[in-house]
Amino acid sequence: MASVVLVEYTDSYEEHLSNYYLPKEQLQFTSMPLDTINSPNISNSAKHILILKNNIPVGYFALEGGEKLLKYSENPNARLLIAFSIDSRNQGQGLAKIGLQLLPEFVRNQLPGIDEIVLGVNQRNTPAYNLYLKTGFLDENEFYEGPYGPQHILHLRV
Repeated sequence: MASVVLVEYTDSYEEHLSNYYLPKEQLQFTSMPLDTINSPNISNSAKHILILKNNIPVGYFALEGGEKLLKYSENPNARLLIAFSIDSRNQGQGLAKIGLQLLPEFVRNQLPGIDEIVLGVNQRNTPAYNLYLKTGFLDENEFYEGPYGPQHILHLRV
């Protein structure tokens, strides 16, 4: 059985991530890992997290604090999950689900004091919305008007 773990990004993974692939229809809802990691719009306090399968990066997301978070939550001990994706060549294996199931323990171990993860998922992105609900996120009927349309704001207590 494959070993799946969450790790914080380091430059040693850059080459793997330069070969990451997402089809255009998915890029309307997320962004490429290196684009997010190198973006000037990401706060310095953001944690860049990789989903590794057998030590190879197959997924990515970031946990962001600061001003972006305030659009989604008033909880100062929360972090905003952004740019979640699984490399398209590794989709359909349950890796997104496993990665999200590992998230609460990872946050407890790596981000002491953080008690909630929030995210916005586009209303049109039904597969992602259903995945988040299956992995413990709660829909408290809150919305954020994002640049690509309304987003459900989902909450995960850790």
